[in-house]
Order: sequence, then C-alpha cells, then structure tokens
Amino acid sequence: MRTGGRKDRIVALLLFAAVAFNPPLLRVFGGEATVFGWPLLYVYVLGVWAVVIGLFAWLVERP
Repeated sequence: MRTGGRKDRIVALLLFAAVAFNPPLLRVFGGEATVFGWPLLYVYVLGVWAVVIGLFAWLVERP
C-alpha cells in the first residue's frame, strides 16, 4: 500500500494552482466582461484562490 497519497495530492494541487495562475490563462479572463459588476479576471482569480485554499485545507485535515 502506498503511503504517499496525501503528498501526491498536495503536489497535484500545487501544479493545478501554478497552471491556473499562469499569465496566458489569466489573459483569457482579462477582457471587458463583468460578473455582477466585477471584472471577470477578479472573479476568476478570487474564485480559484478560494478553491485552492479550500482543497488544501481539506487535504491537510483529512485523516
């Protein structure tokens, strides 16, 4: 049985965050579009940031 599963998931989450905050991907959301008056780029960055922090907390606190 592998014991490094948690570490693998945390590394995968780090790689996901690195790709999600990569400038070419951020340019996709950098247009003039808005969501409830907020620029789409801000909604994307804050949303992904919240998801990454939530998943990290869930992975660390899991038994």
